Amino acid sequence: MSLADKVLAVNNDLPIRTDLPIHSGKVRSVYWLTDTDSQRLIKEKGYDVESNAPLAIMVISDRISAFDCIWHGEGGLHGIPGKGAALNAISNHWFNLFRQHGLADSHILDTPHPLVWIVQKAQPVMIEAIGRQYITGSMWRAYGKGEREFCGIRLPEGLEKDQQLPELLITPSTKGVLKGIPGVPEADDVNISRKDLEDNYTAFNFRNPGDIDRYETLLREGFRVISQSLASLDQVFVDTKFEFGYVTDAGGQEQLIYMDEVGTPDSSRIWDGEAYRHGQVIENSKESFRQFLLNHFPDPDILLNKERMPEREALARDHALPQSAFMDLSRTYTGIAEKITGKSLGLSENPKAEIIEILDNEYGLIDSK
Repeated sequence: MSLADKVLAVNNDLPIRTDLPIHSGKVRSVYWLTDTDSQRLIKEKGYDVESNAPLAIMVISDRISAFDCIWHGEGGLHGIPGKGAALNAISNHWFNLFRQHGLADSHILDTPHPLVWIVQKAQPVMIEAIGRQYITGSMWRAYGKGEREFCGIRLPEGLEKDQQLPELLITPSTKGVLKGIPGVPEADDVNISRKDLEDNYTAFNFRNPGDIDRYETLLREGFRVISQSLASLDQVFVDTKFEFGYVTDAGGQEQLIYMDEVGTPDSSRIWDGEAYRHGQVIENSKESFRQFLLNHFPDPDILLNKERMPEREALARDHALPQSAFMDLSRTYTGIAEKITGKSLGLSENPKAEIIEILDNEYGLIDSK
């Protein structure tokens, strides 16, 4: 079996029983279960959700997205070996740690396979909640151009690239296009201030103003838990994205939870501690792949300039990247996952067939038509 066969590149064609269209994002596909299957599983598995809660199967692929494009490699490689399993394993590890620290639950109810989650439907808070402990990336580029205010927070003069910030900064942005909010452009991923949230909390899907404090507490405490755990592995937790939503438990209590993924090499920057102490940044995250792309193509502005998106999409479509770059990134993902979880990450021989067999035999969710 070739290496390409061990990669799950297409994840929206599984015969999972559903009455709704399959939602396929850059990396994950979501299959909403029928009401009958949802209610049956809640009863059979004892999930702590309302008896009529909608459930979904979320299948993560090994696809690699960067600069809003999906990339492929030589030899028919349409994903990074081990990437999906690494992301799920890391998220599961942090979500479990959050529960142990009494923070909050997540949307995940079950993990039938390393590439699969069973999740409950959550009402998302419409913000990308970014926590930053170091100044780098887009914030550093803006700071270098003279910007000093970010999401209503003013940074001091004299900061240097990759320097630790005086405190953890929370710099939220919009999740999707939100309309009719004064002072907030109707576009995805627009920076917003805490005052924007307070003045328009219902537009961002918060239930009450107090939940703004709650989300910030969950972000800060979640960041601290991950940061301390990574520090014990001599890794630096630089910045990350959190997402939040509301669910109702079996007792009818609504609660704010963590959702999506958390603390992964896709949603975070993680640096090697020893290298950082010697003035060098070694990425244990997808950022290393972004840097590879910027160095690989002669005109990096295509990747950075949103007005050149058609050229960028053509670049991703028409260029098979060196297999060595994909394998380097595979080692980054699997290496950091094994370091964080303390467990080896086995590579599936035929991931799609394994997923179908488990969801059929153990969950009764495969459509036999």
